[in-house]
Parts: sequence; C-alpha cells; structure tokens
Amino acid sequence: MSSVFTKIINGEIPSYKIAENEHFIAFLDAMPLVKGHTLVVPKKEVDLIFDLDSEEYKNLWGFAQDIAKKIKAAIPCIRVGIAVVGLEVPHAHIHLIPLDKMEDMNFRNERLKLTSEEYKKIQNSIINS
Repeated sequence: MSSVFTKIINGEIPSYKIAENEHFIAFLDAMPLVKGHTLVVPKKEVDLIFDLDSEEYKNLWGFAQDIAKKIKAAIPCIRVGIAVVGLEVPHAHIHLIPLDKMEDMNFRNERLKLTSEEYKKIQNSIINS
C-alpha cells in the first residue's frame, strides 16, 4: 500500500509544492507547526531515512539545504530547524521548520489550521524567494 507521500508524489493527493526534481519533492506540511513548515521527501518509497543509499542520502540533504535557504529568505524567522521523526508516515522525510523559539518545534503543539489562500501565499513566497 502506498504512503500518503507516494500519493502526493503521484499527484493522487493535492499539495502545496515548493520544489521538485527527478528524485525529491518538497511541499508544505498539511498540518504545520508554524507557517512555512515544509516536508522534504525522496520520491523513492523508503520507510527509514538511513535506509537510503549513501548517494541518495547526501542528495536528499543537499536538496533540503536549498529549500531551507528559500524558506529562511521567505519566512521571517531566526533559523530553519530540522527534524527527522518518521513515526506518523512510513516514508522517509525531513521537516524544515522556521524557528523563533524552541517551542516552535514541539510536535505536541496544536497544529495551525490555514486556509488555502494562506497556503498559496506561503507557497508563492517560498518559491519566489
């Protein structure tokens, strides 16, 4: 059975895409901790990030670095934090989270409920940064 991320990658589920290449995709988290919370996902369906081969692993982080720079340029924040948790979706992914304080990265926090207009504004801001 395909993960929700594979369905997003295949276009079966809509997303607010930030960037994409042959191997990776980045899109706004559907349940963000803060505005600009973005997921970076390998297109290859692998559950654990450390199960990617060395080259895929390095390239995933390089892609995430490029996205983090765009987020930092677009979203007012002190820095962009990184988390690899992998408990909610069985598909390797990196969380890029704009941070102003440690609590911004607390996954127990209530998630933001954004309108599609807010998502589109954030998406365009990051893409065009």
